[in-house]
Amino acid sequence: MTISFRIDRILGDRPFAEVGDPVLTVDDENHGLLAVAGTHVAVAGMHEFGSTAPVGVYGIDDLTCRALLHARHPVRAMAFHPSLPLLVVGTGDYDGGYFFEGELLLLNLETGSATSLIEHELGRQVLGLEWLSEQELRVLLAPPDDWQDRGAWSEGHLAVMHRPDWRVVPPRSITGCELAGPRVAAPRTDRREDARQMVSGLSTSWDPRRNVRAVEELSDGRVVATLDGIQLEAWLPSGRRQWAVQDDDGGGRDIVVAADEKSAWVGLVRPPWGERAQAVVRLALQDGAQLDHKAPAGPVSLVRCADGLPALAPAGRNGERSRLPIRRGSRIYFRETVSTKGERQPGSGEAWLAAADLGAIPAAERPREPRGAEVDHLCPYSWRPGETHFAGPGVETADGDLIYAGTVYHGHGLQPGGSFVVRRPVASEEPTWVFRTDRKATDLDHDMETVYVTYDDGEIVGLGLRDGDVRWRQHLAVAGVPVVAAALTVAGPGRLLIGTTDGRILDCSAVREMPMRCRHAANLEPKPASTSRSAL
Repeated sequence: MTISFRIDRILGDRPFAEVGDPVLTVDDENHGLLAVAGTHVAVAGMHEFGSTAPVGVYGIDDLTCRALLHARHPVRAMAFHPSLPLLVVGTGDYDGGYFFEGELLLLNLETGSATSLIEHELGRQVLGLEWLSEQELRVLLAPPDDWQDRGAWSEGHLAVMHRPDWRVVPPRSITGCELAGPRVAAPRTDRREDARQMVSGLSTSWDPRRNVRAVEELSDGRVVATLDGIQLEAWLPSGRRQWAVQDDDGGGRDIVVAADEKSAWVGLVRPPWGERAQAVVRLALQDGAQLDHKAPAGPVSLVRCADGLPALAPAGRNGERSRLPIRRGSRIYFRETVSTKGERQPGSGEAWLAAADLGAIPAAERPREPRGAEVDHLCPYSWRPGETHFAGPGVETADGDLIYAGTVYHGHGLQPGGSFVVRRPVASEEPTWVFRTDRKATDLDHDMETVYVTYDDGEIVGLGLRDGDVRWRQHLAVAGVPVVAAALTVAGPGRLLIGTTDGRILDCSAVREMPMRCRHAANLEPKPASTSRSAL
């Protein structure tokens, strides 16, 4: 059998959804196109999955997205080619200590592929772009660095590049010599307000939503979610948003709905450099009113345990790499570093899979950290000697095993095969199975047969619950445009709720389909797909 995976409903859909908050727009009147660059943001918040600056190209008549790219640096300039289906994008930023780095990107509007053109590894910050002819492109660049150069922040260099055919320019083929040019004034102009006015003039319903971090369905059909700038929001079965609780800081992250569904606990995101400590709040599900507030002593993950009650799992001092949110756990699981003398250490030592019993915390006091509770160090967190494993999202199975995602530490960043999903019995160091890939997992959940895993490149993978074998895998897309999932919840047999980095909530079906000959043998005919459903 094969799996038919489709989107049945989209919540939070709106024009320009792919780019979030616009910072720059450029139009092509001859072809009826508009390029919109969005804010450079941390994907899923707090640098959990890296940072990106989206650029979408839209048809002015229908506002459909024709092409999309994600740049590594903030977008500073864009220009459509005079005749060819090309958009050149200039990006860049100060590295915080020395260099002005960035990219010159060429987006092919027919194929959707983007090419980085500057030869140097760090590139250059691009401040301005102008086509002088079909073959000549003028580029305004910041100086390479600000070493003993006071004018580096207000001046730049003009360079003109010539190519007979810009459709076939090889990657990293623009040399440093070509980027040399006269020094000119180069004020850094903020075009954010102009961009917002442009998109508002085309559509009053655009909304700069970003990074849905958690999503749950209630028994009455409503859907609640957390995302950037919003502690919690509720959507009615009709598809209309019922209410939203705004947040001036990072927004909400984890959700635990009470058994009576009158309230929900929400773990809030707070920047580690900010003055406000991390907090968890209890909100009424009728209108979002705050009912309670708690301030943990340190970083925590808010999790729903097997008994249905919330708990706070210590998240360590190593940022997201130590956060191990295990859903439906019979205990409170976390990753803890222990020194060779058996002392708990925030920095050095060996990482262990640790657990505290739920009974150690009175139900009336939950959620709170297992302070003072006896902690069992179940096994070394890494099952492979010499490897350091960072944490990720996970779940406890019905028979007590843990399935969770993570990455392997390497000094040069994530390496091929350095991302994993593992199933391991808590009483054994040896895993039952391990699935490895090259991209970081953003979330996972499982049903009776399948483990569903989403990745930061937009792929979703279905693994066999018992053996970890790949049952199917494909990339998510809405109306043919790729999207990246940041949150995933199994809402029922064959039903998934997926929150995306562009602020949408996808109500999806994963349905087994019999081969055609089996349908004929059973006298079954395939039903036509509903026109309201979008194929992935």
